Amino acid sequence: MFYRRKFYIVKSGFVDAFNEHFNKTNLPNQLKHDARLVGRWMKPNDDDTTEIFAMWEYNSYEDYERIEASVRSDEPHKHRIREWYEKFGGREHVYTEYILEVRNEGIQSTVVQ
Repeated sequence: MFYRRKFYIVKSGFVDAFNEHFNKTNLPNQLKHDARLVGRWMKPNDDDTTEIFAMWEYNSYEDYERIEASVRSDEPHKHRIREWYEKFGGREHVYTEYILEVRNEGIQSTVVQ
């Protein structure tokens, strides 16, 4: 198995819009292309930001690459993403004003079985 953690630091005032975007736009497209969500969580920080992260499970790294390629090439999805960014002033503005950090990381289990 391959596990991936997608991590964001978001300004707290943007959390509702960001979570709605995930639930209405990103999650359905990921699931459509066979990604498996383990869970998604958030926790407020002391500086008016919120950490939001999701854990995803794939059969292998190659499976992850295949699914991500399908997700990113889905034209209707790309259109919805562009519209969402434009609603908030454009992609550059969103990543300057609202989403302060993003990480996409493969993770490894420490459990020995």
